[in-house]
Amino acid sequence: MHFTSERRLEDGVLEREFTLGEIPGILWTPDSSPAPLILLGHPGGLARMYPRLSARARHSAAQGYATATLELPGSGERPRSDAAEQARADLQRAVRAGKPVDDGIVERLVLPLVEAAVPEWQEALDALLALPGIRGPVGYSGGVIGIGLRLAVVEPRVAAAVLFAGSYVPRRMFEEARRVTIPLLVLLQWDDENNDRQLALDLFDAFGSKEKTLHANMGGHTGVPGFEGDDVNRFFARHLE
Repeated sequence: MHFTSERRLEDGVLEREFTLGEIPGILWTPDSSPAPLILLGHPGGLARMYPRLSARARHSAAQGYATATLELPGSGERPRSDAAEQARADLQRAVRAGKPVDDGIVERLVLPLVEAAVPEWQEALDALLALPGIRGPVGYSGGVIGIGLRLAVVEPRVAAAVLFAGSYVPRRMFEEARRVTIPLLVLLQWDDENNDRQLALDLFDAFGSKEKTLHANMGGHTGVPGFEGDDVNRFFARHLE
């Protein structure tokens, strides 16, 4: 991990950009130390997602949490995959036409992304937890939900997860969902134009966690109410402190 920039935001949060090999990322840390770590998931494109990621990070820092994120494979300045781009185009075409999204399209888009991204997040965890002022246990918050699902199964340092139900999940990953045992909070936008509501409800039902909570709010994909940030912080306070 190599830090490439550092600045102190107006609310005192320290924001540092870094590279993990050739993978860009951002780390936000509060003044308090040592701080539990939350990994911020997102759908890709750090520059595009920065305003929302920064807002989430600063909201978490106010409660004493460090947060970090990585650029996803095939997003931002990272090399594109022709197969992923074709699968994404096929999915968008089906959604715009109001047609059911074939599970084969979802598998072509999501499974390779999960397989590539999760080891990168685990490598980032190795580096982040070695830094002074950051400690475990670790939380995961955000999407892509398939990435959060896989991390919840394979990464023992992730003790709790907030999953944004805003992306498709291959049906074959439902078997993995049944192996998830950590506490979960799932946020679902009821009118999400980019997602399949019933698929998200079926996935929630499949999760094997004894403690799992679903918050469903009216509105589209980007309309998650601001008060959910407070609920997210309370959720992590119960499981990361």
